Amino acid sequence: MADSRHVVTSFLRYKGRILLLQRSSHVGTYQGRWAGCSGYIEGNEDAIDRALIEIQEETRLSKEDVKLIRTGQPLEVIDKDKGIIWIVHPFLFEISTDEIQLDWEHKKHKWIDPQDLSKFETVPKLFEAYEQVKDYP
Repeated sequence: MADSRHVVTSFLRYKGRILLLQRSSHVGTYQGRWAGCSGYIEGNEDAIDRALIEIQEETRLSKEDVKLIRTGQPLEVIDKDKGIIWIVHPFLFEISTDEIQLDWEHKKHKWIDPQDLSKFETVPKLFEAYEQVKDYP
């Protein structure tokens, strides 16, 4: 039986582009892959609270720098190799600046046109998570 884990994935948008973060060799899963701001939901924590914590930790942006645009439906991502079912809670935030500071979890970042997301080697189903929160056709 697979282990089930709830995580948040936040997409940060600035002037129509979204932020992708490349995971470092210091994280436990999906090293080198591209992702949004993500992290485990702990205990009875609200997903939105965890999303804001992860944004602050991973980019140094404060709550005042971000505005929630959309909350997506949780997405089930099955990783048979790891024996994990990820329950991904996606969010889209508009941010006030493209100046960020990465923490140890990521080695680089890129601002991309959302239509280019499928061109990157991402964590599983990142494109589907983005589809849950995009706010244009």
